[in-house]
Amino acid sequence: MVKFKDYYATLGVSRSATDKEIKTAYRKLARECHPDTNQGNKNAEEKFKEITEAYEVLKDSDKRKRYDTLGANWKAGADFTPPPGAGNFNFDFSNLGGFSGGGASPFSDFFDMLFGQTFGQQGGFNPEETFAGNGRRSPAKKYDQEAEIELTVEELAQGTSRNIQVSRPGQGVRTLEVKIPKGVRPGSRVRVAGEAGPKAGDRSSGDLFLKVKVKPHPQFIVDGDNLISELPISPALAVIGGEATVNTLDGSVHVNIPPLSQSGKMLRLRERGLPRLKQTVRGDHLVRLKIVLPTNLSSEEKKHYQELLNLEKAKELNSKVN
Repeated sequence: MVKFKDYYATLGVSRSATDKEIKTAYRKLARECHPDTNQGNKNAEEKFKEITEAYEVLKDSDKRKRYDTLGANWKAGADFTPPPGAGNFNFDFSNLGGFSGGGASPFSDFFDMLFGQTFGQQGGFNPEETFAGNGRRSPAKKYDQEAEIELTVEELAQGTSRNIQVSRPGQGVRTLEVKIPKGVRPGSRVRVAGEAGPKAGDRSSGDLFLKVKVKPHPQFIVDGDNLISELPISPALAVIGGEATVNTLDGSVHVNIPPLSQSGKMLRLRERGLPRLKQTVRGDHLVRLKIVLPTNLSSEEKKHYQELLNLEKAKELNSKVN
């Protein structure tokens, strides 16, 4: 048996608390109990673990829904025995590059029985299942699982394939090749059919969903279908205008800088952005101009800047006289 944990009581909020109230309560308690401000205090350290576990569940709508399914009549400290077959599946994240989680859960046995053995991942007891009078599970929703996969901007545009390893009871570790189609976006989910937990009531399995994250890129920012990059230009080019080179996903292209361009002005390179899933059209590449002042000037350059300053002063004086 493990002890039931009242996560609402741990954070000092009601079962009807809003996300904002939960976050506020957690931040207040975390400041009070953080190990950095309570060095050597084992009680504070344990309290910090408890409130972190509670927040991990209540901040996540799916986990909170699963937890709330247990009902409102449980009492903190009451013995909790999970239904038969709970926690009989584990997705092993320890060898997956770019995936979250891995290793043993830092949380309690109660958390692990309810959500599985890997931090932040679904698994274990599914309270949406129903149980017959003989204690056996009756057919209900299958176990789907979710993990994260991190892709580069180039992989979003071109597609890619990844080898991942999954561990399932009785089958050992299996290596799967997962193909990621071009056109996926941050937050998209790629479905790998039949590679998650077993479905209640039979031997079929749920699906594994890989949630896409994008790696920070040194040049590009993803904005929906568009890409945004910054182009440093000199004050002279901003004033006079002219040609500059921009790096895109397709290589270097030349763009025209209009005269009297201001810092922050956006130029649009049409259909130089990301492809759309299962479509031939692409987004655009937006170029934000950034005027950069020179750091080292020759005597000749200083002379011309001084002449320009003198002209500006004369212009200002004339405008006041007139």
